[in-house]
Amino acid sequence: MSIYKRGEIWWIRIHHGGKEIRRTTGTGNKKQAQQFHDNFKANLWKQEKLGDKPVYLWEDAVVKWFSERKDWSSAGNWKYQLQWLHPHLCGVALESIDQRMIAFLRSKKEKEGVKNGTVNSLMSVVRSVLHSAVRWEWLDKAPAMKNAPEPSRRVRYLSDEEEIALLNELPLHLKQVARFALCTGLRMNNILELQWEQVDILRKVAWIHPDQAKAGKAISIPLNNDACLILREQMGQHLTHIFSYNGLPFLKANGNTWRDAVKRSGVKNFTFHGLRHTWASRLIQAGTPVHALMEMGGWSDISMVRKYAHFGSEHLLDFANKINKPAQKPAHNDAIEGEKQG
Repeated sequence: MSIYKRGEIWWIRIHHGGKEIRRTTGTGNKKQAQQFHDNFKANLWKQEKLGDKPVYLWEDAVVKWFSERKDWSSAGNWKYQLQWLHPHLCGVALESIDQRMIAFLRSKKEKEGVKNGTVNSLMSVVRSVLHSAVRWEWLDKAPAMKNAPEPSRRVRYLSDEEEIALLNELPLHLKQVARFALCTGLRMNNILELQWEQVDILRKVAWIHPDQAKAGKAISIPLNNDACLILREQMGQHLTHIFSYNGLPFLKANGNTWRDAVKRSGVKNFTFHGLRHTWASRLIQAGTPVHALMEMGGWSDISMVRKYAHFGSEHLLDFANKINKPAQKPAHNDAIEGEKQG
């Protein structure tokens, strides 16, 4: 059937050039949907007979887009998002992904009860695919997409007492990973993927390759004495990877074992990524400049680091003291001194 209903909205299905093209008409009126179908089919004929730009489908762009990024550290998350998008955009021409389609996708995701950050993350994938299509000259222009507002959150970091309580509850293989995160500020994936060939204990440095880093740039990691001690404790555990479990590298440190340990420790509202927040907050409190923290943490945007700046305001104290008033005796003291003299 060339037009069909999905929910309250009519969609069209057209076979062209050996491909099946689907797209929403954006209307619940069957007559209008049929007219949309006829116009769209006429435009396809013009493209074929008059040499207009060929029609590229969403899945064509996804294959090319993902092949350019398959080695990026975020590729795993993108797979889940692309799987969610597939039933909604498969067979849809790129030029048909307009504001109505974006609103449709956003509404669908919001109805799952997810937070705005999750919706924004999904939309960022759509935005990236479409902008890449413009760069490839597959698409003239990508629709504008505004992010939904996200609440500002307080930075959650461990106190010394909470750190001790949490580490005491973690099994040894996770405890070592958590300790190393608190020493280096590395993200979970970077720690678990770290190999012996990426560290030099004598020089007290480790490095993350560009294809492993979230920002796509190599990171040089200074290793303090505690980090070097952890590395020495891990020697002989695995041939290639620094952190392992039962003789094998493991891919996830924030699963049920982690969550159960956090619960037993009594530490509230804390995730594995909070270890990175703890590392950054402690460095700022110790007087580390923001620009140095940015380089150490591998951030590409200074705004990502400024959320820790309020932990280190000691350098502003001299400016605050400039408006101090001269010390004065309380008025009642002056009266007491007068009575004594009388």
